[in-house]
Amino acid sequence: MSDIATRILQSLAAVEAERRRRAQAPGLAAGVATLKTYQQARFERTHAELFASPRYSPAARFFVDELYGPQDFAQRDAQFGRIVPALVRLFPDDIVETVEALAAVHALSERLDSTMAEHLAGAAPARAAYVRAWQATGEPASRMRQLELVMRVGESLDRHTRSIVLRTSLKAMRGPARAAGLGALQSFLETGFEAFVAMRGAREFLGSIRLRETALAERLFDTDAVAAATGSVASDDPLAQLP
Repeated sequence: MSDIATRILQSLAAVEAERRRRAQAPGLAAGVATLKTYQQARFERTHAELFASPRYSPAARFFVDELYGPQDFAQRDAQFGRIVPALVRLFPDDIVETVEALAAVHALSERLDSTMAEHLAGAAPARAAYVRAWQATGEPASRMRQLELVMRVGESLDRHTRSIVLRTSLKAMRGPARAAGLGALQSFLETGFEAFVAMRGAREFLGSIRLRETALAERLFDTDAVAAATGSVASDDPLAQLP
């Protein structure tokens, strides 16, 4: 098995381990689901102008549904796990690398969400509780890697949309991919391609997300953030983005 196939499988195994972890801890799965819903609302609030933009809204929706949302991807992940060797064999290398980044951010996000939910201990993730759980979870380097992986997925999709060969190859793969049990992956890629094609260039879109997500993460690690979260915050404070 190739190295990239092994890494994808390792990421999928890590996600499944998080599902087992939640199943074994009373209330943890529900806590993670609540946290994910909160974080989806936060993302929509932080990037409201992207969601309101005819140019950027399809890509913003793709991000929040596929990378930030509370959806349960257990079925998709199980399908991926069964067909990773076929995926690596059938799809172009650039697309396989995009899937690798997607699997990696999926695994990292699931682990961080489980730990955050444990620190919330059933509390509703309102601003002050969310900040406390974020700081208790720690791992600033992991948070930066999480953002970089999201950016890598976005940059890859943007690059792919400019490649006529890749776009043609993806369309040609529709039938064989479904026949090989790769329908969920094909749907993800096609949805992403359509959203990024509609933007006609993703630099401004991705730059805006990187800038605001970085600022929020840094503020959340600020030792004064909890005190600020319990009181009023200025409109230009990234903490104001938290519901």
